Amino acid sequence: MLRRIDLSGEVADHPVRALRGLLPRAAFDVNAAVRENQPLLDDIADRGKAAVVELVEKWDGVHLEHLRVPESAIKSAVDGLDERLRRAYQTSIDRVRAAHEAQRLPEVVTEIAPGGTVTERYVPVGRVGLYVPGGLAVLASSVIMNAVPAQIAGVGSIALTSPAQKTNGGLPDNGILAVAGMLGIDEVYAVGGPTAIGMFAYGTDECDPVDMITGPGNIYVTAAKRAVKGLVGIDAEAGTTEIAVIADGGADPAHVAVDLISQAEHDPAAASVLITDSAELADAVDAELVARVPATRHSERIATALAGEQSGTILVADVDEAVTVADAYAAEHLEIQCADARAVADRVRNAGAIFVGAYSPVSLGDYCAGSNHVLPTGGCARHSAGLSVHTFLRGVHIVDYSREALEAVAADVVTFANSEDLPGHGEAVSARFAR
Repeated sequence: MLRRIDLSGEVADHPVRALRGLLPRAAFDVNAAVRENQPLLDDIADRGKAAVVELVEKWDGVHLEHLRVPESAIKSAVDGLDERLRRAYQTSIDRVRAAHEAQRLPEVVTEIAPGGTVTERYVPVGRVGLYVPGGLAVLASSVIMNAVPAQIAGVGSIALTSPAQKTNGGLPDNGILAVAGMLGIDEVYAVGGPTAIGMFAYGTDECDPVDMITGPGNIYVTAAKRAVKGLVGIDAEAGTTEIAVIADGGADPAHVAVDLISQAEHDPAAASVLITDSAELADAVDAELVARVPATRHSERIATALAGEQSGTILVADVDEAVTVADAYAAEHLEIQCADARAVADRVRNAGAIFVGAYSPVSLGDYCAGSNHVLPTGGCARHSAGLSVHTFLRGVHIVDYSREALEAVAADVVTFANSEDLPGHGEAVSARFAR
């Protein structure tokens, strides 16, 4: 079912750039989507709420009198929760909070010289906009993954948005509203897609502009975030989901198959990639997929994703080649299902999150591992990290020098400034000791 790319014994023959070109990857052109989004974003910047209302009606078939969800609707969603679902939500909240609490950063004071210190103070972003998908997959879990780290970081103003659902009276999905209510978030908007990103970036008379936007979405949401980056901060470009699995001949093909299916379930454009040194395992995984996919609820979507150019099996000679390929691919989610899995995981440099062994599936991380599931996609794990408390913090240096400490380094500052033809910089120091 998965197309095969045989690189066995050849991985080292390809420079990194060439190797990346050989790996499965969807032909997403984010820059083209940026250009497509730009008129929409410009309209929101110019007309505010009126533009947002028109765009929501165009794309979601819902006419909104107010963009903001009434607090009564949030309370009603919480009150109406099935107890088992409430427990599942609370388990996820508790575990994500426990893992992220450990990410707090202390203030650090460094004495550079006698009388001269530099303090690193971490300051939370003032206001954030959290985006929660509500298309093919309505992800209440993404409320937790976005909001809990922001709350732990100490963000003072948190707004959340998710697409208006025609089947829910124009409100976002009830699960999303319920989790927001459980977390004490009462500023929620029924706006989705790039329209939501524009609303957060430029503001309307109902929604004040934010300082940062986080959260996963499709290519158009990702492109909108790229377009407004600079006006606001963004997290990594978290687009359509992807999974890569490093597996050897000892892996259970059923485990590998169901994990590939689990991410393909998100979207026809989702990527599922197997990296293995065993053709026999690859055959067995294909057989499992053939048997399992037709029996799944979203079989058509899954089959499309698995057959797409973004998915496939890569045959390698050994674990060394597997790690090289995994680093070149830089998966959002990387599973290690092979001998000495933890040791292999420790060798990987490029991945949004790494799942070790047969009992750490990606779906655990999607909900209740404690880790965050808002992760970089499309190879961005080479340079970007997943959402965390750190995402919402800014390091600020506080420089505090005494007269004696400045005097001790004054000559070096003047010399350096003069070498760059900036004598005024040097004068700003030397003038303090001229009298």
